[in-house]
Amino acid sequence: MKILFCYVTCRNEAEAENIGEALVKGKLAGCAVVLHHAKSFFAWNGSVQRTAEALLLLKAPLRNKRKLEKEIKKMHSYDIPCILSWSAECSEDYGRWLENAVK
Repeated sequence: MKILFCYVTCRNEAEAENIGEALVKGKLAGCAVVLHHAKSFFAWNGSVQRTAEALLLLKAPLRNKRKLEKEIKKMHSYDIPCILSWSAECSEDYGRWLENAVK
């Protein structure tokens, strides 16, 4: 079974938790996982930036991709948030659970 797997970097753990919890409560994602203490290096305004971030991982039905991205952008503090998503294979049991979690 295929599901949507989404990777989002956030300013800090609190922001990642707030976005993840809102998306699960709003039934756009069935599961949100927050990993803190990520170190990021990226090009921004002509220089290389180094910062600590939190990583938000989301699992959702494929059909929720556009709505999920729209809601993340509304809640996110970055001008251009990193939102990466792709289709992922999962077990039939997990896929059924995920579908039921967002009904």
